Amino acid sequence: MLTINYTIPDPELSVLGRSQCNSLKQNLVPKITGPNPELEVGLIIVSPMRRTIETALLAFGDLGIPFEAHAGWQENSTQPCDTGSPIPSLKSEFPQVNFDHVDPVYPDKTSPSGKKYFNTKQAIMARGQEVLRDLKQRKEKAIIVVSHSGFLRAGVTGRWYMNADYRVFDIADEDEGNVKIQEREWTAKEGGLGWSFEERVELGDGLVDEIEEPVLD
Repeated sequence: MLTINYTIPDPELSVLGRSQCNSLKQNLVPKITGPNPELEVGLIIVSPMRRTIETALLAFGDLGIPFEAHAGWQENSTQPCDTGSPIPSLKSEFPQVNFDHVDPVYPDKTSPSGKKYFNTKQAIMARGQEVLRDLKQRKEKAIIVVSHSGFLRAGVTGRWYMNADYRVFDIADEDEGNVKIQEREWTAKEGGLGWSFEERVELGDGLVDEIEEPVLD
């Protein structure tokens, strides 16, 4: 029986998660290496959470591609499992990753200082546009982003992601001030591994408009 514990702070990958990373590696690495790769990847961006960093390193750590942590790609909720660790501890734990450009407020997403990371519809949709604009202005031909299903689905792409599955998008020109993306056909149904739901969802789906304050007796 699979049990889920949301109270573990910034958890590591489980044994199952590591196995799923191996499946990702076997599927995607051949597409981005060799003399005629389908994608010329020049950078790997990771959410600064342990499970995403471990996913990136397990799947792509042998490729010689630089890794950069980016707080904008963290998960939505404020539960312990979705709240990151202090950057100094991560730097010593994962020396392969560049943490120099992580927002200094990380991992705060509950105080006024961390307002841009609040678990609200307005903040998450704005953050989705911010990270897309960041990708658009970078010089690399292709970038791998290792992020989280909730944020990717509700804030960025409107698509489902099961653990370790992936999708490929091209970034288009802005439309009415919003950065648009177009998924490539070979992942456009159930993801590159075929593990994800095909249904699309509207950006912002399931997100709350405001943070609910606790009621004090």
